[in-house]
Amino acid sequence: MKKLISYLLYTSTLMVLISLGACQKEFEDLPEQNNEEAIKASSSTAQLIKSTSSNDGSFDNIVDGASCFSINFPYVVNVNGLDIIVNTVSKLELIQDLLGDDDDDLEIQFPITVTLTDYSEITLTDEDELEDLVEMCQVLDDDDDIECVSFMFPLKVYSFDITFQQTGSVTLENDMQLRLYFDNLDDDDLISFQFPISLKLYNDIEFAVNSNTELVDVIESAKENCDNDDDDFTKEELENYLVACPMLMKEVIANGESQATQYLDNQMRFEANGAVSINRSAGNTITGNWSTAKIGSKVKLKLNFTELEDISLEWFVYDEGDDRIKLIAKDGNKIILKKGCDIINNDPEVFRQILKECNWVINKVKVDDGELKRLLGYELTFMADGGATLINGTSTKDGTWEVRNNSQGRLVMAIEIADEPNLSFEWLLSDREDERLEFSMDDDDYELILEKICPSNIDDLNAAEIRDMLKTGKWVVTKYLDDGEDETSDYANFDFTFSALALVTVSANSLPVHLGIWKVIKGNDDQLKCYLNFGSIGSLQELTNNWKVVSSSAAKLELRDKDDDGGTNVLIFERK
Repeated sequence: MKKLISYLLYTSTLMVLISLGACQKEFEDLPEQNNEEAIKASSSTAQLIKSTSSNDGSFDNIVDGASCFSINFPYVVNVNGLDIIVNTVSKLELIQDLLGDDDDDLEIQFPITVTLTDYSEITLTDEDELEDLVEMCQVLDDDDDIECVSFMFPLKVYSFDITFQQTGSVTLENDMQLRLYFDNLDDDDLISFQFPISLKLYNDIEFAVNSNTELVDVIESAKENCDNDDDDFTKEELENYLVACPMLMKEVIANGESQATQYLDNQMRFEANGAVSINRSAGNTITGNWSTAKIGSKVKLKLNFTELEDISLEWFVYDEGDDRIKLIAKDGNKIILKKGCDIINNDPEVFRQILKECNWVINKVKVDDGELKRLLGYELTFMADGGATLINGTSTKDGTWEVRNNSQGRLVMAIEIADEPNLSFEWLLSDREDERLEFSMDDDDYELILEKICPSNIDDLNAAEIRDMLKTGKWVVTKYLDDGEDETSDYANFDFTFSALALVTVSANSLPVHLGIWKVIKGNDDQLKCYLNFGSIGSLQELTNNWKVVSSSAAKLELRDKDDDGGTNVLIFERK
């Protein structure tokens, strides 16, 4: 939301500026003959007028994430499985309520048409095109809209020739007409308003201005005293963010090409004295310098490495979170940095204690860049004597584990499980949350994600209720959508019996045909999750997933999941 300032201070400041003109900025020499209020279309006053009348795209940032354009009504978004036709601003408020603090479950149905700041329109056909436009807005600072002040209409504008003789007049009814009128002028065209005109501030205070001088003062004061709805970093916030922790380079794109081989998981350290270093995976360190500057509403980070020209650029912050920051430069260059406070130069003993606290369920295993769903839902136990067990509900495999720092100071979990070569590696800790751990190897071609499964996860009342419900009677699949494609018929002949010990029996014509594992727990994000693992047998392998529980009742369970490409899968069980 727009950051409010003191009404009294703001209003008093404007009144002083208007009445005394003491702080007037000299924008151009006003003609002294015939019409002293005529201005050139190329003047800075004219540019302020254009910015004030530009399309304000901040009202729908909850959907598109950028203020330099807005999506034209109507369009459709899917929020937590619910399709919403967005045709009014009130629907955007509904979306905000549904999302809360989590906007990961919002999907826009393409194509959409968007309106830019100059009221031109373009059509976007997919998420990639939308992301490209958002990034372009950030890099080029295309959001030139001054959101805190607006013109009151109608307005009358006069045009003049070079001898200051009036050549015409037009009455404008809204911001779009005003912006387009100025856009269509030649640089040397002369125009003037019919004064007085009224301006309204964001707090509904109105000012009547009688000259270009007063007009400029009101707009400039509003621009300086009321921040746009962009939630941008300040210069100081960016500097504090960068020096707080060593960073891991999670993505680097230079000249349109990924530089993962060269930079992925290199450590980047920003020092308060302006020095910056990159500790390469090969063991060598490259040093340079860094500085920041405020450019308009954006913060610029300048990097300078003698040996690394591809990242020695001026970068703009276009997205940030508690644990990572995204930077972008012109020509599509991009860097994503992830904070490494909890995974670099930390005491291994602290991490050992975390692993021993509870069991850990396998959320994902990727081996040689291919996901291994066979191990989904298996539980790992890390014992104090260095022993480890892998349990799948029907059998237990033993192994060993250890935690240490590698040569770069990164925490490493070395694990070896009997007859499980695809799990037995030295895994680099790449992300650590209270109840979720992420490991990687070899430029992320190998990945392991674990979720903590303590008594609190298992004993959650809602999770226990769903487990008790599933263990009663037989269940059938009444809907399965794979990225929108209906494949329900593939499961028409199957009955599912959910039993204790995390086992689920699949029967066809009353005969058992397959045995899988299942569990319902509350995840680290407080979301109820249903793990299903049917291995790689026929069509059943499609149901193997870490599903999010959307809704449940005495005789129905609805599950959803997102593919890596953003598609949505739907699985519904109903009691037979």
